[in-house]
Amino acid sequence: MSEFDIWNHRPSTGYRQGVDLVGYKVEATDGSIGKIDRHSEDVGSSYLVVDVGAWIFGRRVLLPAGTIELIDTAERKVYVDRTKEQIKAAPDFDEAKQGGEPGYLEQFARYYGQPHM
Repeated sequence: MSEFDIWNHRPSTGYRQGVDLVGYKVEATDGSIGKIDRHSEDVGSSYLVVDVGAWIFGRRVLLPAGTIELIDTAERKVYVDRTKEQIKAAPDFDEAKQGGEPGYLEQFARYYGQPHM
């Protein structure tokens, strides 16, 4: 269990409300994993949806905002604190379920290590 909320941006990342992260490259601890396809700023439920299509054909994964270590706006890159293998093993993101299924984010919270309240 970490000392920060997995669903909110850490103050040390350099994130500023309103910055559009769509299109930024995402770097895992061991290399590039894809580009941000979608970004939510919802308080208590902030996350990124990353298109890892070049790496795993046609797949999108959800990364809670708390996994972000650093945002480099000059390079348009977001660095996360997970490995490629950890991201590869994450549950698939399903946009249809995300909008209408209660508790949908809970599976991601469990996987990434913190209950979603």
